[in-house]
Amino acid sequence: MNTATSDTPPFDVPASPPPQQPTPEAFVFSGRGSEYFRIWIVNLLLSIITLGIYSAWAKVRRTRYFYDNTRVAGSSFEYHGNPIAILKGRIIAVVLIGGYQVAFRLSPKLGLLALALMFAVMPWLIWRSYQFKLFNSSYRGIRFGFKGSAGKSYFIYLLLPLISMLSIGLLSPFAYQRNKKYLHTESKFGATHFSFHASVGSFYQVFLICFAVAMLGYAAIGILFSGSLMAVTAAGKHAAPAAFAGPIFMMIFAMYAWTFLIMPLALTMVQNLIWNNTKLADHQFQSKLKWTRVAFIMITNLIAIVCTLGLFTPFAQIRSLKYRLESVSLLAAGSLDHFLADAEPQGSAAGEGMSDLLDFDLSL
Repeated sequence: MNTATSDTPPFDVPASPPPQQPTPEAFVFSGRGSEYFRIWIVNLLLSIITLGIYSAWAKVRRTRYFYDNTRVAGSSFEYHGNPIAILKGRIIAVVLIGGYQVAFRLSPKLGLLALALMFAVMPWLIWRSYQFKLFNSSYRGIRFGFKGSAGKSYFIYLLLPLISMLSIGLLSPFAYQRNKKYLHTESKFGATHFSFHASVGSFYQVFLICFAVAMLGYAAIGILFSGSLMAVTAAGKHAAPAAFAGPIFMMIFAMYAWTFLIMPLALTMVQNLIWNNTKLADHQFQSKLKWTRVAFIMITNLIAIVCTLGLFTPFAQIRSLKYRLESVSLLAAGSLDHFLADAEPQGSAAGEGMSDLLDFDLSL
């Protein structure tokens, strides 16, 4: 009896399902300049009237407005900061800074000692400030958090800046990469840590590109205005000294303007590099900021602020923040509901207050 042979298996083997494509969830910012202007002007007036005491409440109002109007995947963020805690932190910060000022007036040596003490305390304050800020931030009822450690903070915020200064800035990209890696990998949402994958080389590449573009622009400006200066020089003794003022002033103005245009280039490249290399578990972030758009917003904001004697400031902040936020998306690899809340230390309001007075931008 002939037995038929066949390559077909006796039963169907189900094909493996195709890998699930990430679902892009764009960040949406619904804040409006007219709404924020009312918050901004009231915060400003009350802070002036109360000699800065109301600034803690102003910070909470401002932050809550930004959080409430920032949404992703249909849900907004929440801020739970206590203005009394922030006020206590700012009082401590004022005492520390005021003590330094008094010490420096009494004796330069005593002032340097107080300054060294402030530098010694600053990394700890920054670390505690991050814990305070992220603990008081939540999404869908789950709090963010920041682990880190005092030792690592001293390495990031004290040792690395000193090394960068001693290297005449050559190690600045390395220090900046380590700073961002520390902030992102030690931050968490519930029990899930963020991760950061941008290499040191990628930061050097960004810095070198910005430096090269800046130098090319300065060289082009120098060549462009050299003809005018040579023409004035060729006139010799018949040229009045004031004739040099016009070309020199225009050249300096052009260099300042070009420097101002390099700022949005650096901002664009750094934001895209950081967020395109940040993940939360399997969820990937994506940033598509454009240099031309950032430059346009910055230039028009500056012109409007000058023309309105500063009253356009809240509108400028909304325009800038809206574009930066809405350029970011979360490529969700699955449901966002599987994160577990994790208890976090409340952090230090003193660190929060000190960071604000010293104009540190500690937001992620």
